[in-house]
Amino acid sequence: MAPIPFISRSSNEKNLPPKLKYNYQDPLAVEKLSEALAEHLQWLNPDGSRPLVVVGIGTDRSTGDCLGPLVGSNLLHRANLPFAVYGTLDEPVHASNLAEKMTQIKTLYRDPLIIAVDACLGQSENVGAITLAPGALKPGAGVNKNLPAVGDIHFTGIVNVGGYMEYFVLQNTRLSIVMGMARQIAAAIYQGISLVYQYRNQAVAQGLQ
Repeated sequence: MAPIPFISRSSNEKNLPPKLKYNYQDPLAVEKLSEALAEHLQWLNPDGSRPLVVVGIGTDRSTGDCLGPLVGSNLLHRANLPFAVYGTLDEPVHASNLAEKMTQIKTLYRDPLIIAVDACLGQSENVGAITLAPGALKPGAGVNKNLPAVGDIHFTGIVNVGGYMEYFVLQNTRLSIVMGMARQIAAAIYQGISLVYQYRNQAVAQGLQ
């Protein structure tokens, strides 16, 4: 990974890093997405005071819509996570319980910084693309569901082609693509957050010298 200078800037500033998009099979996808995520986190949480929460949105009952839970489960397999994870294959966060889970998160954590993950549909040439962007995502928008917006930062994965019979398309999405995307997103989240902690520790060490 290329070094990212530790940034100490007000989270009120609006010059957040731009939206990025990489195909999950791109050999540089995890590296570039993790570096971008680290930059987002340094802008939004410069002193590290906000607890980090990853929310994987979706259901294990649909191959196309299980991207978020797969990311959550993948993250939970890693040791000593410095962040909380909501939305896994065993305990998914979906349309029926999303509002309840968001209330729970905001009750348990003071001013949490939420990284949201969800699947979406798009154009055929973009299937397999992972997007990282600032701000909240709107779950269920592609299937005409009115759900609360989620996240300070969000990842989306374009799992299939949209525009017609969205529920059917999600149900008939190839699991291999979704699993591949989930592994890459989970790796980018883990490495991006680890990168932030690495540079914060370096900054602290340099300050003590």
